[in-house]
Amino acid sequence: MSLEYSSSQEGEAKGGVLAHLERLEARSRKKWEEPQGAQAADSALGSKIHQLRSLRDKLRAEVKQRRARVEASVEPDQTLEVSRQVLERKWENMKAILQAYRFTGLSGKLTSRGVCVCIQTAFEGNLLGSYFVDLVIQKPLRIHHHSIPVFIPLEEISAKYLQTNIQHFLFSLCEHLNAYSGRKYQADRLQSDFAAFLAGPLQRNSLCNLLSFTYKVEQSGQAFPFGARLLYKDLTVTLPTDVTITYQGTDTLSTSWEEQRATHEHLFCTKPLHQVFASFARGEERLDLKLVY
Repeated sequence: MSLEYSSSQEGEAKGGVLAHLERLEARSRKKWEEPQGAQAADSALGSKIHQLRSLRDKLRAEVKQRRARVEASVEPDQTLEVSRQVLERKWENMKAILQAYRFTGLSGKLTSRGVCVCIQTAFEGNLLGSYFVDLVIQKPLRIHHHSIPVFIPLEEISAKYLQTNIQHFLFSLCEHLNAYSGRKYQADRLQSDFAAFLAGPLQRNSLCNLLSFTYKVEQSGQAFPFGARLLYKDLTVTLPTDVTITYQGTDTLSTSWEEQRATHEHLFCTKPLHQVFASFARGEERLDLKLVY
């Protein structure tokens, strides 16, 4: 019994030692392999991170490109586009007008806001006053500054033509200013050059489209006073549309002088005021009515 027991203990001891050694070896191998596995895992993870970052950058670039293509392909607002085109056409039209019609008395220069137009008035070849209109080229067109006299119907002309036909607006304004300057020029000439014919002061309004005065003409050494009322209903003309000549004396007017009165009415309707009095000064007032009409 004792021998068998001792053999059994020896076998167990041997088996235990071998097993213990195997466990030690496995543990040692595991400790050796763990750092290598960790390094491999870290390397694989780093590679994965690099791939993901590259993919992220690629996706970001694609998103930017697609966004740019989308923005480029989006149609602009039709109303804004039409407004821009209209303003461009008006700008080009304005430059063409300034270049093509300079000889009419229109001139101008481009400004940061639009264009400043100068209107030079004249009558019978005489340069008179000049006026300017500073236009802002935007929608709607508007007048920034101007030197147009207050009695010129600028607001009415602007409301009628400024937004629809800039060329017509400028020409209409030129007509009014030239007509006013022409009427004023005639009245001034009458007062300065033919004051000897006047029997009293010349009365006129600011537009010079209503003139009233008394004048004298002589025949056979006798002076005959006449009263004149000249009305310019059309503000774009320099000749009166309505003329009334009346005899101012107390004596009865003879038939020949009645004919002269009628002749004077026709002269004032067909000739500038100062030219009529120039003919009086030359003694040409006794015109044959057959030649006048």
